[in-house]
Amino acid sequence: MNTLSYKTPSANKKTVQKEWVLIDATGQPLGRLASKVAKLLRGKYKPNFTPHVDCGDNVVIINVDKVILTGKKMTDKVYLRYSGYPGGQRSITPEKLVQRPRGYERMVRHAVKGMLPKSILGARLLKNLYLYQGEEHLQTAQQPKPLDLSSIK
Repeated sequence: MNTLSYKTPSANKKTVQKEWVLIDATGQPLGRLASKVAKLLRGKYKPNFTPHVDCGDNVVIINVDKVILTGKKMTDKVYLRYSGYPGGQRSITPEKLVQRPRGYERMVRHAVKGMLPKSILGARLLKNLYLYQGEEHLQTAQQPKPLDLSSIK
């Protein structure tokens, strides 16, 4: 019996097939949207998933301004950042964040980033995410396939 038939294939940069996916975020809860998008970016839905390789898809999300936060998260949730200096900790609620330019995009990107690996690979995967507040997007030349988030787990 040939032992080579038992080897598990491992994806690399040359063998990975990346696709473009279009997701409409209208009426989607932020956390559920972020977890599914993180899995798409990581490539966990693909049969040739390899943990140390960028084998995920490029994801375009439109209508991020129509994403919803359940409960009282809009006023009670707090985003913290720290400048590194004494007294340099700043906080902002989603209610104030969405009033800023590209606030919804920052909120969704922050949620997705928290669900990706905290490594160089995670930073590289986050560059495959494209967020837009309206229906129009700049990736029409790539012809992204529309994907219904309720169809994936």
